[in-house]
Amino acid sequence: MGLDLVLVLCLFVLRFGGLEGQMVPAVFVFGDSLVDVGNNNHLKLSLAKANFRHNGIDFPGKKPTGRFSNGKNAADFLAEKVGLPPSPPYLSLISGSNKNNASSFLTGVSFASGGAGIFDGTDQLYRQSLPLSKQVEYYSKVHDSLVKQLGSSAAQNLLRKSLFAVAIGSNDVFGYSGSSDLGKGRTPQQYVDQMASSLEGYLKRLYGYDARKFVMVGLGPIGCCPSQRNKNKTEECSDETNRLSFLYNQALMAMLRSLQSELKDVSYSYYDTYSVMQNFIQKPTSYGFTEVKAACCGLGNLNAKVACLPISKYCPSRRDHLFWDLYHPTEAAARMFLDDAFDGPPQHTFPVNVRQMIAQ
Repeated sequence: MGLDLVLVLCLFVLRFGGLEGQMVPAVFVFGDSLVDVGNNNHLKLSLAKANFRHNGIDFPGKKPTGRFSNGKNAADFLAEKVGLPPSPPYLSLISGSNKNNASSFLTGVSFASGGAGIFDGTDQLYRQSLPLSKQVEYYSKVHDSLVKQLGSSAAQNLLRKSLFAVAIGSNDVFGYSGSSDLGKGRTPQQYVDQMASSLEGYLKRLYGYDARKFVMVGLGPIGCCPSQRNKNKTEECSDETNRLSFLYNQALMAMLRSLQSELKDVSYSYYDTYSVMQNFIQKPTSYGFTEVKAACCGLGNLNAKVACLPISKYCPSRRDHLFWDLYHPTEAAARMFLDDAFDGPPQHTFPVNVRQMIAQ
């Protein structure tokens, strides 16, 4: 199909509506390894990669794709919900003849990268990632490409109806209490306030490039992931890490309310991952889990002494586990998170859920 025909079809869709079941024109994804769909595969220096077994064992084709999961992640399920194909990794679209080809961007792009943070430098341990600053820069190139090929009005129409999903902050929190310099000289409250303030700046930049509908994902109690439990002899959660996550979520919610007050045409749906994940941990059988402490894939105590590598063992029933590896949820958990964010009640997703935001 030639580019001219693709653009004509796009303009038709923008004017008269999408295919049956398609709720938005596109989904643009920003974040870390929770929603990375393969960008890090293209970063030569990065140690944060999942392009080897046993990752992807439950993905279509049973092959690793760069997703830090046994199967699909939350970004995949969001695309499914709105009737779109998964947003492809940006770095896979800018090589060779595809370089900044607007037709590749029409249904969305993922800029998410394992190890990425709101602050630059969260990837010190992993050597290389696409921090949020770089992700937003890449989106600006996509925006300009769409404007050039569709025209300003059509590109604006497409983007203002699209979803902009943002799932980031975990690596910043880990960095505060880790060996990096990120937290030096700042109290926990000062640190999370600066996280929220920096994120606000990036959201305003996205707004300047026609982003209007934001799916904002709060941090879970990441002190309960297997890597953190393994550091405690009692295998309990890290209270310090969880407290920092909780404080950041409070700062994030306050920032979003302020942003919407300032920019009247912005809509957002905030998902309270923290409370929902706590429910999974405290009442696992209610959600179909039998194991919420140990990783499914790994080696050693809680399968968390050695990461999910080809030499690692993995559990036979991934649906029973909350965690796939040291840090990341299983496909089953990711699906439940996304289902709840999309159609969930006000106590989990507010001021509206994603479906309600799309309808606004």
